[in-house]
Amino acid sequence: MMKTNRITAMLTGLLASVASLAAWADDSKEPQLWQLNMTDGVTASSQNAYDSHMLMFWVCVVIGIIVFAAMGIAMFKFRKSKGAVPDTNFTHSTFLEVLWTGIPIIILVASAIPATGMVIDLYNANHSAKPYEMTVKITGQQWLWTYEYKGEGVEFTSRLDRESDRLRQDKNTTPEQIKAHKHYLRDVDNALVIPADTRVRFVITADDVIHAWWVPALGWKQDAIPGVINEAWTEVPAAKIGTYRGVCAELCGKDHGFMPIVVKVVSKTDYRIWMAAQRAANAPAPVAAPAAVTIDANAVPAEDAAADEAAADEAAVPAVSTQP
Repeated sequence: MMKTNRITAMLTGLLASVASLAAWADDSKEPQLWQLNMTDGVTASSQNAYDSHMLMFWVCVVIGIIVFAAMGIAMFKFRKSKGAVPDTNFTHSTFLEVLWTGIPIIILVASAIPATGMVIDLYNANHSAKPYEMTVKITGQQWLWTYEYKGEGVEFTSRLDRESDRLRQDKNTTPEQIKAHKHYLRDVDNALVIPADTRVRFVITADDVIHAWWVPALGWKQDAIPGVINEAWTEVPAAKIGTYRGVCAELCGKDHGFMPIVVKVVSKTDYRIWMAAQRAANAPAPVAAPAAVTIDANAVPAEDAAADEAAADEAAVPAVSTQP
């Protein structure tokens, strides 16, 4: 019985994973179900990574076609059934050795030229004189993220959305329920919002153990280490406005798999509206002025009133001098 329950739990988990992947299918900015290739980059660095990948992919495709074509021709043309006899005296060929050594060197050098250019572009972008327009502090904790917009007075936590959390812990959850919940295990209660066409600086750290903040679409991953401040930056063009998702990429405890990241890139106008709403929500409540106190003479006890009158009469009597 225990084995049957375990198998049922494993199948449910597998179906849940497939359902989670299927939830991506209607979002072109995220990986699709059974997708084999990388997605296009949304920043300069991630686009460079995509372009390098595609360059080497096609180089490998050409090499594969040539190698497998040569193997096919050799196996077909020189097969035993056609009377081919192996050359047992062939032991050395200077020409072939130079050929199979020189061609790979040429391929590597030819591939290194554009790759080096992309690395230089990335280095220049990292050391650009263009100033950062805003700074966001990211703090990793078990098992959530804290975002602080420096200089704005806005800070909030971001964790797995409540519905995903409920579904994953409910033993009676069905695959249909998981499929009905869009972005199962990939959504949060409070997303990080940044403006497009803005150079955003991130300072990343952690409060407890090592985490790693990773949104593949941005093109980089940065460790969040307690007591250490790491830096990164991004600038998403207006043409790439949208929602991008990531995860914690460093094993950080039992709920490591439930620390999703959601970044919403919006227009500068929408960002200003959002930021104004966040400031208003984070502003401290105004302190009420103390109410004026009035005393009703009729409410003062008789003995207190008599004492006050006696004190007033005493104060009115002039003092008698004791000097001669």
